[in-house]
Amino acid sequence: MSKMELHLDATLEQILELARWAPSGDNTQPWRFEVLDERHLVIHGHDTRDHCVYDLDGHPSQMSIGALLETMAIAASTFQLSMHSMRHHDTPDNRPTLSIEFVPAPAMEADPLADAILPRSVQRRALSRRPLTASEKNALSSTLPDGYRVLWLEGSQRGAAARLMFRNAKLRLTMPEAHRVHKSVIEWNARFSADRMPDQALGADAMTTKLMRWVMQDWRRVHFFNTWLAGTLAPRLQMDLIPGLACAAHFVLVAERRAQRVDDYIAAGRAMQRFWLTATAQGLQLQPEMTPLIFSRYVREERVFSSTPGMQERAAALSKQGAALVGQQDWESAVFMGRIGAGEPATSRSLRRPLRELLVPTGSQ
Repeated sequence: MSKMELHLDATLEQILELARWAPSGDNTQPWRFEVLDERHLVIHGHDTRDHCVYDLDGHPSQMSIGALLETMAIAASTFQLSMHSMRHHDTPDNRPTLSIEFVPAPAMEADPLADAILPRSVQRRALSRRPLTASEKNALSSTLPDGYRVLWLEGSQRGAAARLMFRNAKLRLTMPEAHRVHKSVIEWNARFSADRMPDQALGADAMTTKLMRWVMQDWRRVHFFNTWLAGTLAPRLQMDLIPGLACAAHFVLVAERRAQRVDDYIAAGRAMQRFWLTATAQGLQLQPEMTPLIFSRYVREERVFSSTPGMQERAAALSKQGAALVGQQDWESAVFMGRIGAGEPATSRSLRRPLRELLVPTGSQ
């Protein structure tokens, strides 16, 4: 049976149409759906650890799968269906597989976050510096499940976080391992992209974006510009420092029990998505800032992530700055970081693959 021959129950189709809008790193959408019947399906996950330096042990992809589960559960609630999920522990960590069942729940009320699923997006441009209100903070904190809390980085800490991101960007933009990722995940001359990030959503002005496109075609150009022409300065100013200062706050989501296993990261992804959807429902915009946490873990576990001399030392210095900002224990237990504030939604954004491309025939995996 081909993908085009699959016929979906109308309710399940609507649930999956919403679920596919869950966020994923670089818009990789690391999931496929195997529909068994009108209320049962299997999620076949995968990760990008073999070619993406940011997907350390597949944990960011596992968080994306958690965001998918949370989105699916919220969507199901609008049809008075309760979602039950079970991970197949006999499948490898790099291909997490989950069985999903939807059970009628006549007394269930629709989760109000369902209305935020489609408008939720990444805003990489400047936001309002207006401080978050007590009501906004309370909504964001209270939406987190047990075992998670949020740390707010405001005032002088907002500036410190912006400087951390500015320095972190130099690490990302001067290592060939990251260049290979960036080259593959950006769709140039695009306002929207179904399977990558459109260049117009990056946050740089038109001239800088045009130069970036030319330079990034070849690592030798990147290295030359970085070495002799301060090639990272304009992108880092426009995409990291200025947005990092132009926001209400930065934040860190901390797990009370440090995430270690696949299930921990899936649970963290569910918490992240509730937080993000709640921000959207409050009229706030958000941008993830995950790479400092990822490189800090490389440092803590003494794992080499680049063949370029000096990168490990630079990452170690950044890790110390992050720990000084929030405390060593919270830094090591952090599962998500970002910037947040009031502002207009992004006019350019990543879209998603059509649902038909995410469906696989029964028994094909």
